[in-house]
Amino acid sequence: MIENIIIGVVFLGALVYLGNMVRKQFTAKSAGCAKGCGTCQVDMSKFPTVKEQ
Repeated sequence: MIENIIIGVVFLGALVYLGNMVRKQFTAKSAGCAKGCGTCQVDMSKFPTVKEQ
């Protein structure tokens, strides 16, 4: 009986973990503005450039 409860708790924990991973994939990440869609202008001078040889 106790084994079934432990297995159930582990299974529910795994479902919560996977659900959280899926939720994080589909939620909008903050882009520094209220919309959070990433369409705001970005200052590209702050990013390092890659020089080709």
